[in-house]
Amino acid sequence: MNKTIALVMIILGVVMLIWTGFTYTKKEKIIDAGPIQVSADKEKSVNWPPYVGGIILVAGVAILLTSKK
Repeated sequence: MNKTIALVMIILGVVMLIWTGFTYTKKEKIIDAGPIQVSADKEKSVNWPPYVGGIILVAGVAILLTSKK
């Protein structure tokens, strides 16, 4: 069980180091007046600092090395 968690943390840490965030498009209503609706696409972004990926990676390696065989 600990080895599985450690491997997932290592993979997640590497992915978070490579990709520091992502963007997505969300459709939002600007005007909603009866049958008339105006909407616009707004781009949102989700970012995290790269050191978070490093911390998760190091924690995963530590768990992997200290797990019982």
